[in-house]
Amino acid sequence: MQITDEEFSAITRRIHAETGIVIGDAKRSLLVARLSSRLDALRLPDFGAYARLLDSPDGGDERRALVSAITTNVTRFFREPHHFEALAAMAPHLLEKARSGTRIRIWSAGCSTGQEAFSIAATLLEHAPGIDQCDTRILATDIDPQVIETARQGRYDARQIGPETPDYFRRFVRTQADGTVKAMQNLAGLIRFEVLNLMDPWPFSGKFDIVFCRNVVIYFDPATRQRLWRRIAERIVPGGTLFIGHSERMDQDLATLYEPAGITRYRRTANDGTGDTRARGQPLETAGTGACHSEIH
Repeated sequence: MQITDEEFSAITRRIHAETGIVIGDAKRSLLVARLSSRLDALRLPDFGAYARLLDSPDGGDERRALVSAITTNVTRFFREPHHFEALAAMAPHLLEKARSGTRIRIWSAGCSTGQEAFSIAATLLEHAPGIDQCDTRILATDIDPQVIETARQGRYDARQIGPETPDYFRRFVRTQADGTVKAMQNLAGLIRFEVLNLMDPWPFSGKFDIVFCRNVVIYFDPATRQRLWRRIAERIVPGGTLFIGHSERMDQDLATLYEPAGITRYRRTANDGTGDTRARGQPLETAGTGACHSEIH
């Protein structure tokens, strides 16, 4: 199935508006391959009709299906292990804060099918034993409703527990009769999985101690990327941590908001971005909902 320049432009503009993802001409054949099945399912004659549907008042369901069609969920347990080693080092301090009555909130933005969030939870349980008895929550979110539903099930092929996965992780999952593994309640109970597009308003006003937002902005244009980093900065307590993907870097223009703290790890400064260093973090009042993006390949 062929796509004209006009149709390609119309659909990629819609994708950018909905998700922040930029799809250039090099991805044209991939886009055609991904969306041809949508045209077949909808019995549409061409991509022009599909673009008109996306832009129509009745196109809400298809706009959500579009997100699932164009994204590929690349994830695994303990991906980029150095981040979880850093989290393990932070865990005793988080436990101390939690035991003092401070709420602990962590956001896994762009959680895909949930392996990142379960890796975070297991790291906390192993290195801060008892933190699950305090007011500790992990908000795990993604733009794609289909992957969030998978994550909520907490069930995975046992082969996904690969060489990067620490031995202790097996204590937090139970092998099922069909050979899959399922997250135990003490692990799953720390996490709330929800759907949210980061381009939309965020339905929470509290702040997070730690945010994982990895391999998300690599498909964003610079302006969209900077807007996201600034919005996230507003939701991290001063001294809190942002983890980003191995191929991502923080914009130099945001040096007043973030300072390097390790490999693809940044510490939130006590600066509101205007030079005012009096900013003070507040605990997250509600787990809320949130999400981000899967990767596209």
